[in-house]
Amino acid sequence: MLITHDTRCALDTVVDLVNTAPDDEQAVDGLADVAALGEFVRRNDISDVGVLTERDLDGVQSVRGRFAAVFAAPDPHAAASLINELVAAAGTTPRLTDHDGYDWHVHYFAPGASVADHLAADCGMALAFFVVAGEQERLRRCEAPDCRRAFVDLSRNRSRRYCDSRTCGNRLHVAAYRARRKEAAG
Repeated sequence: MLITHDTRCALDTVVDLVNTAPDDEQAVDGLADVAALGEFVRRNDISDVGVLTERDLDGVQSVRGRFAAVFAAPDPHAAASLINELVAAAGTTPRLTDHDGYDWHVHYFAPGASVADHLAADCGMALAFFVVAGEQERLRRCEAPDCRRAFVDLSRNRSRRYCDSRTCGNRLHVAAYRARRKEAAG
């Protein structure tokens, strides 16, 4: 599957957005206030965003929950329905642009759109490309028992199981190794 630069950026952004949500009652919300939203916008290099407000924060938190539902969708039909709702509500307006030193690419949000509509349109379209390509199963959650972070499996054989193989994957492999050694020493 060919993934263009802007689609990859949108995928990275939607994964980061979904992963800002607290996964249990003790976890901290990564978008708890407007300052955190501003950091999220800077970290993901989101263009055409003006002064952020509480209204923007509420809108992005709402969109975040809807994107999380896409990652949890049981099948392509459910994912497509959720994505269609997100993209339609954002008032998608495709347009070609070549800003900030990037070659031509498509923005799907209308000029002057809120940051929530910007994310819903661009990130929603990036996820739509996966459903169209029959690759919805690549939108995953980490299989580590103490982690449920979202990620997009871009491995060749669709075999990635953990959000980060150096942390979650390695930790589980070490635990399994120690359990086998303990059982063998038994």
